[in-house]
Amino acid sequence: QVQLVESGGGLVQAGGSLRLSCAASGNTFSINAIGWYRQAPGKLRELVAVTRSEVSGKYADSVKGRFAISRDNAKNTVYLQMTSLKPEDTAVYYCNAQSLTNDYWGQGTQVTVSS
Repeated sequence: QVQLVESGGGLVQAGGSLRLSCAASGNTFSINAIGWYRQAPGKLRELVAVTRSEVSGKYADSVKGRFAISRDNAKNTVYLQMTSLKPEDTAVYYCNAQSLTNDYWGQGTQVTVSS
C-alpha cells in the first residue's frame, strides 16, 4: 500500500504562484508513475501533470509552460510548482500514484484563484 498526503493549496490572486507537495509513504518502491490531477466543480477529474522515473513530465495542454512537476526521491515527495495561475485553475488537486496493480489517491487540496 501507498499513502499520499498533499499540502500547499490555498487562495491566490490571478497571476500568482503556489507550490503543492505530495508526500508518499508505504511501498513507495512500487510506484511507477506519480503526478497530479484536478477536479473543478461540475467537471470530471483531469490529468494535470505526471512523472515517471527517468522520464520528463507530461502536462495537460492547459498548464504547459506554467506548471512544473518535480520529485525529490530522497524525501519520497513530488511537487507541483504552479505559476501564472488563472481563475480556471481553481479546483481540488489530487496526488496520484500508480503501481503495476494499484492506483492510489491523496485526499486532495483546494486551490482557489481569484480574479
